[in-house]
Amino acid sequence: MKIVKIETARVSIPLVTPFKTALRTVDSVNDIVVRITTDDGQTGFGEAPPTAVITGDTQGSIITAIEEFMAPALIGMEIENLDWIMRKLHGCILKNSSAKAAVDMAVYDLFAKSCKKPLYKVLGGGQREIETDLTISVNDVEEMVSDSLRATSQGFRILKIKVGKESRKDVERIKAIRQAVGPDIKLRIDANQGWSPKEAVRIIRTLEDMGIDMDLVEQPVNAHDFEGMKFVTSQVYTPILADESVFSPEDAIQIIRERAADLINIKLMKTGGIYEALKICAIAESFGVECMIGCMLESKIAVSAAAHLAAGKGIITRADLDGPSLCKEDPYTGGPVFEGPRILMGEEAGMGITRVPVFID
Repeated sequence: MKIVKIETARVSIPLVTPFKTALRTVDSVNDIVVRITTDDGQTGFGEAPPTAVITGDTQGSIITAIEEFMAPALIGMEIENLDWIMRKLHGCILKNSSAKAAVDMAVYDLFAKSCKKPLYKVLGGGQREIETDLTISVNDVEEMVSDSLRATSQGFRILKIKVGKESRKDVERIKAIRQAVGPDIKLRIDANQGWSPKEAVRIIRTLEDMGIDMDLVEQPVNAHDFEGMKFVTSQVYTPILADESVFSPEDAIQIIRERAADLINIKLMKTGGIYEALKICAIAESFGVECMIGCMLESKIAVSAAAHLAAGKGIITRADLDGPSLCKEDPYTGGPVFEGPRILMGEEAGMGITRVPVFID
């Protein structure tokens, strides 16, 4: 199986409700999708969201990186030569992690197809079902409570609560949601870098003193403030999850060695795809640090790749893969089945995606 063509296209999918965090507000998924074709007619798919406030990638930069740098470097290479493909991919251009992730997952899709197995089995796993949380966007207290109750009525048992935009109201938001949904629903709190270290400690301790149980608090402080996050981690009982602070295996090593966080959040758009994410899994497993698999505003293609990684690696104990649940429609055919909080893995070779309508043959 030799790579003969790498194509890009734009996809736009409206969201059920606006996605609001401390960093941005978005009404639709506007991503770049990738299709890699081999000389025997096989196709592999990938996807990249332009998340400029986190990765620095835009639609234009993603397309340019893929078409002008990655495609010339990879066309003509054998899919079975996976390690050398990934070395070429990561060496042909610096940064551009989202563009690399889209190409990476398309290559892994084809590699698993060459093995005639589902990707998660090629990655070493046999887990057939994953449970994901659902994100509750930061809004007024009443709206967040209403959104939380709607989510639990749909079967979600884990909620990811976005805060950090108006820190003075964050305690009120979390307290109201906990009272509304009851003690059995897991709450994951995501500040998206919105708090200062001392502010984070004050807020988390206040919630702990109220008896409000939290599964974790994600990225409470600025991504580059490792010392600040270490301070927060050392001062509270609730587990702290490093997200925007961890793009690379080197970041993961630093976070773990400095004990700056209790958990690591892996996102393919930060790592540049599955290849580098597997290195982070290995590092975390070596140190006994559990990981969560997350996503940006991605549709089913990219989230399917993340789901395969989660199903393949036991060190990934939590999933934040609600992208398809946030979309009004699913334009793709095949892949894992997303049923509310349940992600059901299939037996199709590769990632299972068989049709992406934006590519016209």
